[in-house]
Amino acid sequence: MNRRVALVKLLALISAAVPLRALAQQQPKVWRIGTISLAPGPTDIGDTFVQRLRELGYVEGRNLVIERRYAAGDVTRLPQMAADLARLKVDLILVQTNYIADVTKRATRTIPIVLPAASDPVGSGLAKSLARPGGNVTGLSLMTPELAGKKLQLLREIIPDVRRVAVLALADAAEPGFAKGARLLLAQLRQPAQQLGIAILPQAAGVEADIPKAFAAMRREGAKALVVQSNALSFEHRKLIAGLAAEQHLPAIYDTKFAAEAGGLISYGPDYVEMYRRSAELVDKILKGANPAEIPFEQPSKYELVINLKTAKALGLTIPPTMLFRADQVIE
Repeated sequence: MNRRVALVKLLALISAAVPLRALAQQQPKVWRIGTISLAPGPTDIGDTFVQRLRELGYVEGRNLVIERRYAAGDVTRLPQMAADLARLKVDLILVQTNYIADVTKRATRTIPIVLPAASDPVGSGLAKSLARPGGNVTGLSLMTPELAGKKLQLLREIIPDVRRVAVLALADAAEPGFAKGARLLLAQLRQPAQQLGIAILPQAAGVEADIPKAFAAMRREGAKALVVQSNALSFEHRKLIAGLAAEQHLPAIYDTKFAAEAGGLISYGPDYVEMYRRSAELVDKILKGANPAEIPFEQPSKYELVINLKTAKALGLTIPPTMLFRADQVIE
């Protein structure tokens, strides 16, 4: 009898240990993130995002899979890419621009979407408010109304008599005219341009081939300086734009230091590297259960002024000492 009792107890212990052993052998949760970019392939800033995820404990090949989609400048491919990621039921989608966010939002209303550098998310209809986006899109907001006017002021400091300023902005992919973010920028430029006595000369570009045509139009219209909208096209072709601006002797101001490093005269805008790192932290919050509808769109607290003195000398321009003193970086 004692042997029988002992056997029953032994079997009970074995049966109790089996599920514990099985649980111990289970693999950790593998997160699947989708990314959609207009670039032709990986970029340094995208690597920054992945590096920050790694620091937060998300490692590709271990507990993270990244489904990368590159449109290589072809916006017609975006709807299919968004639909593909929605069909895969990824846990989250990181997108590069407002336009891609809008396309992706039409493909899914449930998968969280993170936008690292949104151009006025409220004005573009991506969020109900910065504090409570109210949908499945959140991220960091790039554009503020004051930023547009500041660019014109910086151009005026360098060229006191400038009266005609071109704006190279993104064309709408679906219909003639400017994309939504470009229209917002032009609207934000209107009042400060009037106050400074500057005429704004808008030019749209949707693909690489449009850029030389836009510069030809700037020459015909007598532009003496240039504001370049920050978007996927201008980022991808920043060297081409800087080269054409140099050929036409057009002092140009950009949003990102990457453009100044590529030969642009001056850039004034937020730290994009930090914005992509911060977006990885938002991804971490969402994967841990936070609701994107309740995660505020963050706004950058610091703006960087970068001046390319080599380009200034090539253009025959003298940068005011006070501006050089304020610069976060001077390229010589």
